[in-house]
Amino acid sequence: MNHIKITFVCILLALGCEASGQQKPNVVLMVVDDMGWTDLNCYGSSFYETPNIDLLAKSGMKFTDAYSACTVCSPSRASIMTGKSPARLRITDWITGHDVPYAKFLPPDWTQFLPLKEKTIAEVLKEQGYTTASIGKWHLGDDIIYYPEKQGFDLNIAGTYQGQPPSYFSPYNIPRLKDGPEGEYLTDRLTIEAEKFITDKKAQPFLLYMPFYGVHTPLQARKSEVEYFRSKIVPGANHINPTYAAMIKSVDESVGRIIALINKLGIAENTLIIFTSDNGGLIGGRNNINNRITSNVPLRMGKGSNYEGGTRVPAIFSWRGKIKSGSVSDVPIIGTDLFPTLAALGRAPITKAQNIDGVNILPLLTGSGKLNRKALFWHYPHYHPEGGTPHSAIRQGDWKLIYSYETGSKELYNLKNDIGETNNMVLKESALAAVMYERLVKWKKKVSAQDPRPNPDYNEQKKTSPGKVETRIIKDPHNLN
Repeated sequence: MNHIKITFVCILLALGCEASGQQKPNVVLMVVDDMGWTDLNCYGSSFYETPNIDLLAKSGMKFTDAYSACTVCSPSRASIMTGKSPARLRITDWITGHDVPYAKFLPPDWTQFLPLKEKTIAEVLKEQGYTTASIGKWHLGDDIIYYPEKQGFDLNIAGTYQGQPPSYFSPYNIPRLKDGPEGEYLTDRLTIEAEKFITDKKAQPFLLYMPFYGVHTPLQARKSEVEYFRSKIVPGANHINPTYAAMIKSVDESVGRIIALINKLGIAENTLIIFTSDNGGLIGGRNNINNRITSNVPLRMGKGSNYEGGTRVPAIFSWRGKIKSGSVSDVPIIGTDLFPTLAALGRAPITKAQNIDGVNILPLLTGSGKLNRKALFWHYPHYHPEGGTPHSAIRQGDWKLIYSYETGSKELYNLKNDIGETNNMVLKESALAAVMYERLVKWKKKVSAQDPRPNPDYNEQKKTSPGKVETRIIKDPHNLN
């Protein structure tokens, strides 16, 4: 019945557009790499400066309980593109993952690219007359046959890099991005390309997918901005990294420029703008606070972990005249929801055979309906150097249960009363834990989730110590940390 109501609402929205003579709504989907839940001023940071993103939140709906589909990037991006869970896609780690040869478990034989048989949101909207562009990071297959232009995008700028990580300053080391003048900043360049696309395609429905390289390591920013934030540091505060703060500032400026252009072109009333992150913030510096990248406090841990800091992310939706300004929702949503939501927006049909795991949240955004989802699920059969171990998890209402493959143990937290996941209630709420675990097991079977494999070379003394910082954190002349 709920699906019928949602479909009816979408039909009404579509008829309204047709009756007014408006084209189908444009979509600008901005995904920041590794931005944590508290990395914006409107989500609680007093150190980072994000005035443009804060205004975007004031103009639309901010979600307090939004999640990425995985604790690392590639699986989350694949889910955004397809509406399917990483477990169903079998893309369960960042491509190409970490090698942990002596850990208790080995990863399953997982997929390290987005298969061409999967139908992306770009392909779905393209069929409905949209022009599509991917401007930024791809990370869904290093081979050219899996690049964005093979997955429904008319235009691909930047995309996948090969070998060493790209530089944030030109020359970039990105095959699908021509180098600019020496010293040109990557975020600025991608914004220029996005502005060109929007201006050229303003007269027809378009999808702009803008996955920023920022604020992922290597940490690189302009010297003057780093020095500015260095002068703002308060010893002992949660957020203290001036280079990371400068990178956030560059993303915020980019968002401001995109919004300003949409307003200038007069297409704001027909453009849905979405801003989110692909996973929780990378803490870094776990054994040395002076090397910390960010903090997700009050959330526990960060990128790569099975706790809230690994998957809870900022999410903002703005659409003038359609989404109530200044609205805030505590309804849990997840990255897989973007595909069915945008498909409904573009009036694209979805069949049961597509096995979409996300739900259409348009009724929630427009105030015309509610979601009737029972639970959210995660599955990460891998290790991560920031302390993550193989796990599966479920959120049901205010409760979250985590199952650890290493120990075979369960953790149960009430997120409403204990957002920091400090009080394990599994013994006090054993009946609830049993019900949630059973639902988690059934879900894993439904999506054919791959479990990690016992490692015949397991060695407790040799296994990688959690807390090792990602190897892609490197020094460069622009990084003053």
